[in-house]
Amino acid sequence: MAATETNAALALEALVWTLGEPARASRLLDTTGLDPAELRARAGDPVLLAATLGFLEAYEPDLLACADALGVKPTELTAARAALEHA
Repeated sequence: MAATETNAALALEALVWTLGEPARASRLLDTTGLDPAELRARAGDPVLLAATLGFLEAYEPDLLACADALGVKPTELTAARAALEHA
């Protein structure tokens, strides 16, 4: 799997994790300005995936909890965000 695909897959897992808790999902929607239908339609968009990881980075407890849930280091999530932003 190419690095871009790996980063996108990790970010998509983080998006699913983020949406798994209603209050966190609402914060993401409020932050991005998207509604649920737009979010579903753009779920594979690298810009949205990078924004999701940036959202997690903005609140360290969520970043750490997500990394733990996904079995990765927080730095892997931040590196994926940076790579997606420059893809």
